[in-house]
Amino acid sequence: MMRSLWTAATGMVAQQTHINVLSNNLANINTQGFKKSRVEFEDLMYQTMKIAGSATEGGNKLPTGMQVGMGVREVSVHKFFSQGSFESTGNPLDIAIEGDGFFRIDRNGEEAYTRAGAFKLDNEGRVVTSNGYALQPEFIVPPEAVNVVVSEDGHFAALDKNGIELAAVDVPIYDFINEPGLNAVGKNLYVETEASGAPVEGTPGDDRFGTLAQGYLEGSNVELVDEMVGLIVGQRAYETNSKAITTSDSMLQTAINVKR
Repeated sequence: MMRSLWTAATGMVAQQTHINVLSNNLANINTQGFKKSRVEFEDLMYQTMKIAGSATEGGNKLPTGMQVGMGVREVSVHKFFSQGSFESTGNPLDIAIEGDGFFRIDRNGEEAYTRAGAFKLDNEGRVVTSNGYALQPEFIVPPEAVNVVVSEDGHFAALDKNGIELAAVDVPIYDFINEPGLNAVGKNLYVETEASGAPVEGTPGDDRFGTLAQGYLEGSNVELVDEMVGLIVGQRAYETNSKAITTSDSMLQTAINVKR
């Protein structure tokens, strides 16, 4: 059987994964704090028929070898944590991180991290995500508060009608030495892994950490034009590999017809 059939098949499988990742990027183009991904590929094993530099019968050295590759596979889906664009909302509980860092969230007893700062108040006055997960450290807004003010350095304050603080807390943000190593678990959340390293706590605005912007939301960092071009390239690569399969099939048919 011709090896090219299987080699081209690996190309079609790889491009399918490429299209899947691009489609997920496009599907989340309006998701707050979403970070786009990119598929990375590597070539597979090679059949070596001649080794470069080996001696010939006359004592000369082969300037080049002879190797035939066996296809491609996906080796990584890399997530990019570049800053998304900001949208002004005027909502005091919409908070964007301008720069590096994540909010820490209590996800049913498990620590999780997010860039999506579209916070709400639950029935107890706690500041929570859209899925009800509490911001850490926990901040409860008293019923008599009329305003919530968040400073650039992470100071959350609930004020009464006279501007007096009724409750306050300093909220740190967290960073990781290898952000792409975080495990995305959906709901705009990430969890720590061995690859990401342990979270580093810091005050917004200090050293490597970004500042907080109240009344803003960070949008997705997906660039529509880039993803559309990627879709076109992926589709053409898929078609090209399918053409290689049909070409190999035609060659097999020709070989079979020789017997007739």
